[in-house]
Amino acid sequence: MQGIKGYHAHVYFDAGSIDQARALCERAAQLFPLKVGRVHERPVGPHPDWSCQLAFEPPYLGEVLPWLALNRKGLVVFLHPDTGNDLLDHTEHAIWLGAVRPLDLSVF
Repeated sequence: MQGIKGYHAHVYFDAGSIDQARALCERAAQLFPLKVGRVHERPVGPHPDWSCQLAFEPPYLGEVLPWLALNRKGLVVFLHPDTGNDLLDHTEHAIWLGAVRPLDLSVF
């Protein structure tokens, strides 16, 4: 889609679910052409929880999003496009799988 450079899916976890999150991100990397970011064991940027980012190109949204929905096993996944407008990407354009978490929008 015009205007969307890529997508980021942020898998949220805590100390009790870190192994599950790592396994989910590793499996996603085996199945899809995406980049797995660092596993952050603290909140980073606008994210209120520990997280790991999966970055992928627009044509893969139709594959990655349903796969995450069916395989997240209770983990919260925050997915957004990269349009160049970080505030809108993290608010108006956001997709949540699981509970909606409060973001720290002051970083924008």
